[in-house]
Formats: sequence, structure tokens, C-alpha cells
Amino acid sequence: MLDTLITGGTLVDGTGAPRRAADVGIQDGRIVAVGTIEGTAKQTIDAKGKVVAPGFIDVHTHYDAQVFWDGMLSPSCFHGVTSIFGGNCGFSIAPLSPDAGDYLMRMLARVEGMPLESLQQGVPWSWTSFGEYLDLLEGNLGVNAGFMVGHSAVRRVVMGERAVGHQATPDELAAMVRLMEESLEAGGMGFSSTVARTHNDGNGEPVPSRHASREELIALAASVRNFEGTTLEFLPGTGVFSEDEMQLMADLSLAANRPLNWNVMVPSSQNRETSEKQLSASDFARRQGAEVLALTVPQRMHIRINFTSGFVFDALAGMDEFFKLPIEDRIQKLSDPSFRAELDATARSKASGAFRGIANWENMLVDEVVKPEHQDLVGRSIGEIAEEQGKTPFDAMIDLTLAEDLKTSFSPMTGADDKETWQLRSDAWHDDRTVIGASDAGAHLDMIDTFAFSTQVLGPGVREQGVISLEEAVRQLTDVPARLYGLKERGRVEEGWFADLVVFDPDTVGTGPTYTRYDMPAGAGRLYADAEGIEHVFVNGVEVVRGQNATGELPGTVLRSGRDTSSVEVPGGAG
Repeated sequence: MLDTLITGGTLVDGTGAPRRAADVGIQDGRIVAVGTIEGTAKQTIDAKGKVVAPGFIDVHTHYDAQVFWDGMLSPSCFHGVTSIFGGNCGFSIAPLSPDAGDYLMRMLARVEGMPLESLQQGVPWSWTSFGEYLDLLEGNLGVNAGFMVGHSAVRRVVMGERAVGHQATPDELAAMVRLMEESLEAGGMGFSSTVARTHNDGNGEPVPSRHASREELIALAASVRNFEGTTLEFLPGTGVFSEDEMQLMADLSLAANRPLNWNVMVPSSQNRETSEKQLSASDFARRQGAEVLALTVPQRMHIRINFTSGFVFDALAGMDEFFKLPIEDRIQKLSDPSFRAELDATARSKASGAFRGIANWENMLVDEVVKPEHQDLVGRSIGEIAEEQGKTPFDAMIDLTLAEDLKTSFSPMTGADDKETWQLRSDAWHDDRTVIGASDAGAHLDMIDTFAFSTQVLGPGVREQGVISLEEAVRQLTDVPARLYGLKERGRVEEGWFADLVVFDPDTVGTGPTYTRYDMPAGAGRLYADAEGIEHVFVNGVEVVRGQNATGELPGTVLRSGRDTSSVEVPGGAG
């Protein structure tokens, strides 16, 4: 007798093959039969009119802390995701030392938008090694989860306070390599790092990895090649890459003998040339035998930013130092007309580089206010408000946020959603130089809603816009990321493989409205969106989601490199 029989559904198996009618039989966590199945089962699910597909795989999340208070890793599980990878951008929370916990907490609160009170109350911070961290998660996961070893964590543990503002000594670099190797040996999925100027710590200083030399980056990447089933993730910066940036990514890939995926490419009719030039980093790397792939977000990024956290604003020229100030001092500074005028002019100067467009204040929208008397401004542009009030756009924006103690949320223009943009997204999804992802799930909880990437592809992408077939969309969400990370026997519906499955209604699958949900430790809120049309989710043969509800089961596996993954090598990195 089977454990579960899914009958009458349309199978889209993840390989890109045409859909077909097929039943799926599950026994002991594995798929044991695909096709016409006779016999009985302890549980039978009627999937008539529904699609049966492999569970979706999200290679770019920041669930490292949330795992301790939410083993289901919501909302990803409800959107059909059955395997995730965390520890990206260099921001793992293991390894750990007694004096690093508070620093890493405050860094995550600033750079990844996680409420500090939730990190303080919801995470034990009791481990030292990477292996101890992984061991704490065993038996407490609703989905499969693997974690990269973050550069900033390794650097902070080895160098202490010197991790910020100093180059590593030869002895410190050797200690970092040893710690990286110990973490990979314990099951870390690979090396992640960032040099992006948007990444600053709780003190407003560049995160530890941004102080690393090229030699340090290469040495840590090179340690990856000695461990089975490992990979690389990296944030090189923003905008069009310089040749030095492209060469660094290629060199990291060659040193590790692994593909490197970088975050994030956002195709849009407003930046067509930028995306094309960013993708050339893959061609540049391939000519040298390296492999560099772009993570591409599949929907328009709705971003909310404010003068409290400062994230994104602090990438503008002149604002990085400003956001190091306490809130009270920021309010005082912004109340000074001469300081305000100088800050405005500097932010709009060429020194802001790729972020200069954010300083087109007139295009900024008021997204959320905290005082009832300002409610009528929500949804309106700063330009419109400024004209109505007889002020410059920057003055109108600053006056509003000062009136709300810097708690007003603004939404910058972040790309188009027109037909040309959808075609560019389609081109990116079909390009072998990209991987659909960049969800950032678990991070930027007051800022973005890209966590729903899977249902965005299936709803707007497949059904509404018709820019990708259902079969190819499923392959891009399952088999493509599985093969990039070398996941063993996951990513397809195939006999003998793990029964990570999602059953969804192709006529209704999509993403519901985004709203704030107050369900985190210490009562903190997060942006959330319910999935639509996702009816059943199975992880390792066990149903974890039924409709809008979790079943309470926690069958997820802590994915460990080598045991659960195989190495994906690059032509020029062998030997």
C-alpha cells in the first residue's frame, strides 16, 4: 500500500517535457511510481484539473534566523517552495563567537531589514561552529534548507572588531580559510560574499566583507573547490559592471572551480541596456572557462524605504555618513535648511552613480504613513505634493518624514511593468546565463515582496502575459536551480527521487495582495502575501501545506554539501 497516491492530475515533471496525464505514487518519502497506478494508498488526493509538479527551489533567501521561530519558512512554503538556500550575501549567522552575536544581529537588522527585537528574542545565539548551527535545525524544518557560509560572519569571528576598517594579516587570512573549510566540512553549501555599496552594518559602516582584499576573496573562494557539492554566491555591486568587476567574478569561479551566481538583475524597458551589459559578465567569464550566472527577479520590485533604517537611501552620495547618526541627530540635521540643501544636491550628483535615479524625489510615492492626518497623502507622488504645497520635492518629502519622526515609508520607481518589460523578463528567463530567483525571502521584511517569485512566474508570467510556457516555467523553478546547486534527486518528478511536490490550479495560481502581518517574535510585523491556487505541498513525501494552512508536519531535511549535493565544476577551474 502506498503512503500517498496523487491521481488524475496533469504532470509537469520539471524537465521541460510536454505535460501529460499521470498519477504519482509516494512511499517512504520517495516517488515510487509515475503513470497509471493501480492499487490503494493511505491517502489519495484527487488532482483532476490540477497540475502536479516538483516543489520549487529558492536559491537566494535569508531565512537563517527565521528558522528558529518558523520552521515552515513562511510564506515560501505556501507558494510551493520545498527547498531553500540561505546564508547569502555573506550574511550567515554561523560560525559564531561570543562577541559576534550582537554585531551580527545589528548588521542583519540594518542590512537585511530584520527587526532587531525579533532577532534578540527569537534566536538562541547559542552555537559556535557552523555544524552546531545546522544541528540545531535538524527535525525542526518544514522544508529542505541549506546554508552558505557567509564571508562577513567568518571575518567577524576571526578578526573581531578589526573586521571593519582593516585588511586581514596573513595569519588572519589563514585562520579565515581554516574556519571556512571547517564550516564547509560540516555541511556549508559554499562561500557567499558582497562588495555592494548598499550593504552597511548596524553602525552604518561597510559590512566586513567590503573591507576584504581581492587576495582574501580569492583565497576563500579557492577553499570551496576542495569540498564536494559546494558553490559560490556573490554581490558585485550595481549597475553596469566594470571590467575589473567582471574579472573578479570570473576569477572567483575559476579559483573555486564552481559556478558563481550574482544578485540581482532586474530587466525593465527603463534599463534595457544595463541588463544586456550585466549579462555580458557571463560571456566574459565563459571565454576564460569560468561560469557566472545572474539571478533575475521575475516581477516588478515594489520597494518601501524610509529615513529610519536608511537602507537604499544610504547608497546615495553623502547619505552614508548621515545614516550613521542617531535618529535624534538625523532629525536635527534635516531641520537645518542649509544641511538639507547640501544633502539634496550631493545625492542628486553624479557621485551617486547607478543609484542617482532614486534622487528624482518628484517620482517618489508616499507608501505608508503613521499619523492619521497624513493618510490622504498615501499613493500620491512627492512631485504632486510639492507642487500643491509650493515646495521643492526634497523639502516636501523631508517635511513629511520629519512630521512622522522619520517613520514615513516611500516607494521609488523601480522599473516598468509594460509589454516591453514583460518581453525582456521572458528573454531573461529563457537565457542560459540567468536563474530565476533573487527572492530575498526572510529579509527586507518592511521593504520588498519578492518572496512570492514562484507564483508570480506562474500567474502573471504564464497565464496572464503568456511570455513563458507552463512546462518551461516549472523547469526554471525546479530543475534549473537544482542542477546549479547539484541537488541530488530533487527538482524533477522521477521514480526514485525525493517526493518534493506541489499541486496547483493553473487557472488560479498567483499571488494575493501584499499586507503587513504581525506574527514575528516581540510582535514585529513583516510584509506578507498569501498564495493563490496552491492546493498541496509535499516535502520528502509528507504533506506540509493544504490550501492556506500548514499541516503541522516538519519533514524537511537540513541540506548538507556532499551528502545532499554533488559538485558542479567549470571547464577552466579543473585541476
